Amino acid sequence: MTQASRVAAGTIVLGVVVLGLKLAAWWVTGSAALFSDAAETVVNVAASVVAWYAIGLAAKPADANHPYGHDKAEFFSAVVEGVLIVVAALVILQHAWHSYLNPAPIEAAGLGMGLNAASTVLNAGWAWLLFQQGRKHRSTALRADAHHLLADVVTSVGVLAGVGLVLATGLAWLDPAIAAATAAYILVSGFFIIRESVGGLMDAAPAGVIVERIRTIVGQHADGAIEAHDLRTRHAGRLTFLEFHLVVPGAMTVSAAHEICDRIETALKAEMEGLMITIHVEPEGKAKHRGVLVL
Repeated sequence: MTQASRVAAGTIVLGVVVLGLKLAAWWVTGSAALFSDAAETVVNVAASVVAWYAIGLAAKPADANHPYGHDKAEFFSAVVEGVLIVVAALVILQHAWHSYLNPAPIEAAGLGMGLNAASTVLNAGWAWLLFQQGRKHRSTALRADAHHLLADVVTSVGVLAGVGLVLATGLAWLDPAIAAATAAYILVSGFFIIRESVGGLMDAAPAGVIVERIRTIVGQHADGAIEAHDLRTRHAGRLTFLEFHLVVPGAMTVSAAHEICDRIETALKAEMEGLMITIHVEPEGKAKHRGVLVL
């Protein structure tokens, strides 16, 4: 099991513990706002299971049926997580409406808020760890989990503040109103997770600053070549695929052209992890006089 898989498995265990605390908080208080917090955590646990499976699948090496590897499995995981968030938001809205039509006082508020606060601290600490591990392993699934847990932390803080406001003012309608606001926030976070993941499935290019850095490195280490054009990049989980055409003098030997390609690849991989590079060498008659000009 890889380090990323172990972290994902730990997220499942933590999610179950946090879910237990939040369900207990809702059970003792009957608060619609605390129910919304618990409902989102149900999604966290389900999404963590999906992420754990996707990370294990993505770690498999390339085979005859998947010659480019299985890394895009993580994007499917993130899409599923985004859909689950939307479902949770709809469930919360339904419960909030029911609570608005049938208001009930909040009971055992101190105990319920204490249980919820404890779960929030656990989530905050684990979200920080997931962000660190997601960047380290370039894992879309871990980063999606981290964003989801962070959204859960923000939601929990808002819910706790809202429940406190209900107790301070005695306005029962505030409880379902806070639950509805929580659902709206969850919907927005789900939208952003789905958008990022769909971009990966559609072979979206990395950020502009990364592409520009690639172009700079190619230009700095392509001595002997004339130009590099038709540079294209795409993300696939922890991997970034890069391809371009390298134009060299027509009289240059294959060995010399290959040496330039090796030099470029070494420089790129030294600075950028997870690069899969394909370089097509062409004679000078194929020059387009655009792209990365070396001479």
